[in-house]
Amino acid sequence: MLTLWFGGVPAWAATVERVEVAADHVVLHFDARVAGASAVLLDGPQRIAIDVAGATPGGVSTTDGPVLRVRQGVYRDGARIVLDLAQPAIVSEGRFGADGMTLTLALRTVSDARFARAAAEGKLRYLPPFSYGGRAIPASYSVTTPIPAPRAQLALPRVYGDDDSRPLVVIDAGHGGIDPGAISPTTGLKEKDVTLRIARAIRDELLASGRVRVALTRDDDRFLVLQERYGVARKLKADLFISVHCDSVGGGDASGASVYTLSEVASDKEAARLAARENKADIIQGINLGEASPDISSLLIDLTQRETMNNSASFAQLLGREARPLVPVKSNFHRMASLVVLKAPDMPSILFETGYISNPRDAAFIDSREGRARIAESVRRAVDIHFARRLASN
Repeated sequence: MLTLWFGGVPAWAATVERVEVAADHVVLHFDARVAGASAVLLDGPQRIAIDVAGATPGGVSTTDGPVLRVRQGVYRDGARIVLDLAQPAIVSEGRFGADGMTLTLALRTVSDARFARAAAEGKLRYLPPFSYGGRAIPASYSVTTPIPAPRAQLALPRVYGDDDSRPLVVIDAGHGGIDPGAISPTTGLKEKDVTLRIARAIRDELLASGRVRVALTRDDDRFLVLQERYGVARKLKADLFISVHCDSVGGGDASGASVYTLSEVASDKEAARLAARENKADIIQGINLGEASPDISSLLIDLTQRETMNNSASFAQLLGREARPLVPVKSNFHRMASLVVLKAPDMPSILFETGYISNPRDAAFIDSREGRARIAESVRRAVDIHFARRLASN
């Protein structure tokens, strides 16, 4: 049951002026800038709960599309707006206006099963544009760094292990070079440095097991375009791709590791894009679709990518099981997202968020010798079981 507290309301700076619900989106209007918001799906009955920090409920609501009615109440340090659904729908994206006084969330109707999976993935968080000295930075303000195009000829990294019959695992240390990734607000620790140290620890642990070969997309402080990261793995004909990252939030004490695999929505879009490509020779390793009809190409790509997604999800679940006794993990460990490094259609891929670099406790753990050893051990255990299962099924 949803509990709303109506007593002891502090003097918030913002009030919910109105909530406008259309067939495919909802817009929240506030009379002043708010600190941030999050959305979570609640099942049984199906609802979307939107929590707005630093706001108090109020105002009027209009409903349409999949939303049956709108309710508001006080929740923790802000307002909770609950959308009671007439049919299952998820929040596919959201963003604040430049002044931080409007929040627009895109809605998409889905099946009951897809809604249940999305509800298990946890909260989606939204932050308004950054402000300095009480003044919002204009949306047009930006800092840019030129990003090189993917290289036509990639220099392939060293493959550790001399038995070509053994599976190949490619470890990708996130960020690097001009891209520092997330930075710890307390120590200045850079994500690119932490991920490289963790990637090396995982490599050493996997090699010590003697069961797999290993390659690193980078073994130094260099920048790689996202497509180059999984492109290296595909050229090496990797059997598993693990991209290592650190999570970060602007505030709060979020902690724990999590893992991402490609979402079904992203998979459908990517399969369509791949099927439309002129050069179909390298979409699926070992199969040249150049002579295939568009229908056959689409079918083969779809079947391959769905099998890859299933294998990715299976490994993610294994990693969660093996990591829980060794490292702090989030309760909703396995999530899905449209991330570029996960879009190889024929190679099981995960993005491993090893912990929150924005949380001093997490940062100290993931950048310690013991923390790296525990993370590496959890990956090694999952890898051993993953390939043992594959060998047994073959």
